[in-house]
Amino acid sequence: MLNRYPLWKYLMVILVITISFLYAAPNLFGEDPALQVSGSRGTQVSSETLVQAQQSLTQAGIDVKSAALENDQLLIRFTNTDDQLRGKDIVSEALSDDYITALNLAPSTPAWLEAIGAGPLKLGLDLRGGVHFLMEVDMDEALSRVQEQTVQDFRTELRQERLRYSGVLNRDGGTLVLFRDADTRDKAISHLRQQYPELVFTTRDNGDNVGLFAVMSEQRLKEVKEYALQQNITIIRNRVNELGVAEPLVQRQGAERIVVQLPGIQDTARAKEILGATATLEFRLVDERADAAAAAAGRVPPGSELFSDRNGRAVVLQKRVILTGEHIVDANSGMDEFSRPQVNISLDAPGGSRMADFTKDNVGKAMATVFTEYKPGDELTAEGKPTLRKEQEVINVATIQSRLGRSFRITGIDSMAEAQNLALLLRAGALIAPIQIVEERTIGPSLGKQNVENGLLAMIYGLLAVVLFMAIYYRKFGLVANVALLANLVIIIGIMSMVPGATMTLPGIAGIVLTIGMSVDANVLIFERIREELRDGRSVQQAIHIGYEKAFGTIADANITTFLTAIILFAVGTGPIKGFAVTLMIGILASMFTAIVGTRAVVNLIWGGKRLKKLSI
Repeated sequence: MLNRYPLWKYLMVILVITISFLYAAPNLFGEDPALQVSGSRGTQVSSETLVQAQQSLTQAGIDVKSAALENDQLLIRFTNTDDQLRGKDIVSEALSDDYITALNLAPSTPAWLEAIGAGPLKLGLDLRGGVHFLMEVDMDEALSRVQEQTVQDFRTELRQERLRYSGVLNRDGGTLVLFRDADTRDKAISHLRQQYPELVFTTRDNGDNVGLFAVMSEQRLKEVKEYALQQNITIIRNRVNELGVAEPLVQRQGAERIVVQLPGIQDTARAKEILGATATLEFRLVDERADAAAAAAGRVPPGSELFSDRNGRAVVLQKRVILTGEHIVDANSGMDEFSRPQVNISLDAPGGSRMADFTKDNVGKAMATVFTEYKPGDELTAEGKPTLRKEQEVINVATIQSRLGRSFRITGIDSMAEAQNLALLLRAGALIAPIQIVEERTIGPSLGKQNVENGLLAMIYGLLAVVLFMAIYYRKFGLVANVALLANLVIIIGIMSMVPGATMTLPGIAGIVLTIGMSVDANVLIFERIREELRDGRSVQQAIHIGYEKAFGTIADANITTFLTAIILFAVGTGPIKGFAVTLMIGILASMFTAIVGTRAVVNLIWGGKRLKKLSI
């Protein structure tokens, strides 16, 4: 019999709409203004912190909706934004500088929906508010690091070739190597040119010494700068992922700058701490022949440097760096056999090979782990930007007991929270060059709320216009199309709420409005085809059957071409363009389902298999 669906198809339609509604439902409950309190480096949030924060708010007469410890952070919910803003100042003053208090918006999703993994739709920076950073990569420091590595490589190469030199120095933006005679200098140039074709070599005499001078070619300079920028972008993306921000934007701007947008974050402190931290490790040998007291007094042996450990004690280390943090591929925190915090390190293949070769020849010697971090200084550069202050401390000194490989551990860390923070920074990667935040903006939730309201109004007005047209022009069939249209919206919002990383932006709302028109367009094609078949004298059941069958090809062609366009937009676009493309792709799939399968199920249920002489279309 024509126009009869089997039971499983009806159940499939009901199941899809029910699941979509459940996952779209959290968007009906809204969000609470909240404070998020987290510990800075070396500090943990505890129940005592919770009690202290609650007491300070109670004394100030501020009502708290709820306060709880979640994922090592304290989340305090308020009933309105005025209490939230007042509460931030009070909690920040009540707690020490070891805690970071940030404004946040916490979903009010019921527990039974959270139990099935349902959560509200993630909103982008333009709808929810958040922070915007413009960062600049310190290219001078990137070039300086490459030159320092060149000095070490030259020393190694010349020693292996048994070419005696007087010194290898960083000088005038290049590397100067001094020799005692011109013959050795010429042999060195011949060898090094083969090993380093990206460098330009010239001769340079200096008094009794003859020397060679090597600088990077223009092509090499461009490669170093491009590598520093791209590597920092990758590392910042990793760090943003560690922060757990939904749908962040990290992209380059020009030759030396990076744009970072973090939706939902209203306080920049935690973001700046993680994103701007240029934390890395260096492994060096301890200069056991040096007198630490004499070094502290200013008499540091040549080839060595003076450092301090966590207790302020002087430690003399060799200048030669065995390995840097750029070879670290994984880092995680844990406890050693004595229940003390530690960080487990995994190296890449070149780093593991270098560490193995070095430790094999230095068993019994002391090796130090140096933690290096760049922080904004008090002085300003000529451009008005804050200078970077380099802070280094020895966090661990251990005797090399045996040959090390690609995996080893670092101990001597004060607390588990500090171990976790260090592991986070190392796992996300050490920045190739320091970065400076040259611009930061906070987009308030009120502006985002206004954008949401305007976008919803546009969608509602468009929806009402379409609903009225379909109901008047196609009568009862128009009502069926309107039901499918509402189901289409529920499916889109439900899917976007389920998909990890999917974010709604203003362009995304535009994609939904476009989808509404496309969904109705499919129903118009079907209904007009049914009308044509009725005019040609077909029976009601034949007209319905042929109308759906023959309109399907046209609808599929139109939607497939649009879907391919959306894929191209997603592939080549960035930021808002990607958001529009994702919404459009989900909308196309949902509209195909509701316009063809959904409306057919309702039409078959109401009119299918009945002896009818006319239709209300």
